Amino acid sequence: MKTDIQIAQETKMLHIREVVAPFGIKEDDLDLYGKYKAKVSDELWNKVKDNPDGKLVLVTAINPTPAGEGKTTISVGLSQALNKAGKKTIVALREPSLGPCFGIKGGAAGGGYSQVVPMEDLNLHFTGDFHAITSANNLLAAMIDNHIQQGNELGIDTRQITWKRCIDMNDRVLRNVVVGLGAKADGVVREDHFVITVASEIMAILCLCNDINDLKERLGNIIVAYNYDGKPVTAKDLQAVGAMTALLKDAIKPNIVQTLEHTPAFVHGGPFANIAHGCNSVRATKTALKLSDIVVTEAGFGADLGAEKFFDIKCRASNIKPDAVVLVATVRALKYNGGVAKQDLSVENIEALKKGIVNLEKHIENIQKYGVPIIVTLNSFVTDTEQEYQYIKTFCEEKGCEFALAKVWEQGGDGGIELAEKVIHILETKESNYQPLYPLTMPLKEKIQTIASEIYGAKKVAFSASASKSLQQLEQLGFSNLPVCMAKNQYSLSDDQTKLGRPTDFTLHVREVYVNAGAGFVVVLTGNVMTMPGLPKQPAAINIDVDDNGTIVGLF
Repeated sequence: MKTDIQIAQETKMLHIREVVAPFGIKEDDLDLYGKYKAKVSDELWNKVKDNPDGKLVLVTAINPTPAGEGKTTISVGLSQALNKAGKKTIVALREPSLGPCFGIKGGAAGGGYSQVVPMEDLNLHFTGDFHAITSANNLLAAMIDNHIQQGNELGIDTRQITWKRCIDMNDRVLRNVVVGLGAKADGVVREDHFVITVASEIMAILCLCNDINDLKERLGNIIVAYNYDGKPVTAKDLQAVGAMTALLKDAIKPNIVQTLEHTPAFVHGGPFANIAHGCNSVRATKTALKLSDIVVTEAGFGADLGAEKFFDIKCRASNIKPDAVVLVATVRALKYNGGVAKQDLSVENIEALKKGIVNLEKHIENIQKYGVPIIVTLNSFVTDTEQEYQYIKTFCEEKGCEFALAKVWEQGGDGGIELAEKVIHILETKESNYQPLYPLTMPLKEKIQTIASEIYGAKKVAFSASASKSLQQLEQLGFSNLPVCMAKNQYSLSDDQTKLGRPTDFTLHVREVYVNAGAGFVVVLTGNVMTMPGLPKQPAAINIDVDDNGTIVGLF
């Protein structure tokens, strides 16, 4: 079997102007990055902003396992299948981070015959958006320390600097560092921290802003520290907004590439869903909706993280409404949730399936709380059996969900026709009654408790002393009406990644709370989740190389 990168490299790509032409996008609407990549201009939005919106389909999944689920693969394959079915469709995805690309997860361009290309560019530097975000983040950090060094007119308390530096790499030794060592001219000695770029507030701001003016306002509202009187100090106070905007002026323009079957793909923004809000940019989604009949988008990790944040953060911020949800699972992942070891997942095991399907059941129930119609799809593996398929199909239909088998990894769009037909049927016959999980007027602590109990299934929430103090402070500062962005491990509905299936009677532990005032949400860190990951013992980086012909190998 060919690897993903082999399939991608053997595909004949079209010039990007040919890919977008059927959607009414002209070459003058594009800022070209070579033949196969482009950014869409601000002028395009002005041309299409009064068009009616197409339908929006969210692709989400059960909790990820080592067995794999293939959410991006399904998103890409579904978009290809919908185009084959005669529906003008665009797929809108996030940009991959170098962290997992060189770490354990690999790239994020789909797989098999349902990929976005150019795959190597997409997974590596792409159009430089992440570099721009990293630079803007670290410019602000440099201006904070410079301000303190030059006299500290704002009275910044160096023990209460909340802004962290960032880098788009898994690098655990940067989680906690000391800066300013050396001579007096080298700065003030203090403890500092790094987050991975996808967890930077600037990433969230880029993904949630509507235009350059909204970007500036949000950047200005970033709280970087507190002064000796306990009052917030912002990026606007440091006069950093103009320069940060200059670094981001091109990065906020959505990128457009293509799938293996030449479906247009908006790929823009890349926040992780376990430590950030996990959705692609509002600008990309809104533009795609104005250009197509159907937009397929995804939210990161399981529905407890990505989908919850899509519904409760992105939809609110952008005033968009999903029309349907595709919930992705695999037979192998469900058996893994039922206690089967990874090496035994290829063997038919209905009893394990019955035990593990409770994870899927919980995600179905969660999405139904938002009032959006659901189609459950199984990403097919060759080791699956007909009896396993039938059990899951019957289970889903009894839960009030449509069901479809997807073979898009193996067959591309042709393997997604059954799923596409179910999606079209849902869009044409069922109304979405989307509503958020909680009102913004609810106190912050109650919002956290609501997500913990309703979405995760927790019995109670335990707040650390510092988290409780922070919540009280944020209420006093006027941030009580913001949504909350939960940072939680992705492998379990609980904050303990070893608890698979559908854990019950557990306590969710909240250890830290802080505000991303520019992004417009309150971040809640639970369990031992990290905002700066580390590399595994055998990182994917050791298998990546460039051959004598200049072709990248080992990327997946």
